[in-house]
Amino acid sequence: MPTLKELARRPNPLTGGHSACAGCGFPQAVRLVLMSIEEPVVVAGATGCMEVTTTTYPNTAWTVPFIHNAFENAGATISGVEAAYRALRRRGKIDREIRFVAFGGDGGTYDIGLQSLSGAMERGHRFLYVCYDNQAYMNTGIQRSSATPYGASTTTSPAGEAVPGKIQRRKDLTAIMAAHGIPYVAQSTIAHWQDLTRKVKRAMEVDGPAFINVLAPCRLGWGTDPAMTIRVAELAAETCAWPLYEVDHGQWRVTYVPKQKLPVEEYLRPQERFRHVFQDKSGQLLAAIQRDVDEQWEALLAKAGQSVDGKAAARA
Repeated sequence: MPTLKELARRPNPLTGGHSACAGCGFPQAVRLVLMSIEEPVVVAGATGCMEVTTTTYPNTAWTVPFIHNAFENAGATISGVEAAYRALRRRGKIDREIRFVAFGGDGGTYDIGLQSLSGAMERGHRFLYVCYDNQAYMNTGIQRSSATPYGASTTTSPAGEAVPGKIQRRKDLTAIMAAHGIPYVAQSTIAHWQDLTRKVKRAMEVDGPAFINVLAPCRLGWGTDPAMTIRVAELAAETCAWPLYEVDHGQWRVTYVPKQKLPVEEYLRPQERFRHVFQDKSGQLLAAIQRDVDEQWEALLAKAGQSVDGKAAARA
């Protein structure tokens, strides 16, 4: 695994000068992922914040080959490119290793692009799909997506007297990808660079499709201080609201267990989208969110056969 200094010396796949918001999480996700790959890489990007802010015609912030596709078909695009590459290698027209990576936000991954992604995974193409998960349709007005967590306020699930923000639990897309039986699936954040780069390296090693879900806070949609982006992502893991884990050839493993699991309010409080949670004098909404986080964390540990200290737990 490369050190931070080694990563910093590698060519930057995404230059400065793009128009992403100050404090936006996706540029860190893109750089960490692509700078962790030593071979030449081809990237496909679904329509969304990433594409809009980095490819304003006639300019581009990408220094690697980049294919812009529609909101719904990043999986199909990158699998088609990978299939063409394999055909050219068989014919002797290409003689070097090339890697293939697709990026999509949660709108283009959890929702609109799920069918395309699922098909590509089932067919077994060798590529890595990275979801930069900011938990809503941020590019089109901060509408809720199936990645939006319970209780979050968005423009289409506004918190008010009738409803306390989004009333559904977020879809567990990482587990859905693991259910495809693909070689490698993982979940990380932009704050945990060692965890993320190690998982990208492992994804490049497996022979087949891989998926990594990366929490990338949106300072606009989450209502956070731009300087707090990394810290908020850290708090997501420290509270276990966003656990870090991997599924390597069917084996589940939690890759980060907090020394002291923080209450979820530590993660929610810096975010304006959860402001109403702390205005609820009954405390029932916060208690419901905490209960949901605890249940999912305990279920994940049980699935991985680990205890709270990160060691293997005794099985009945």
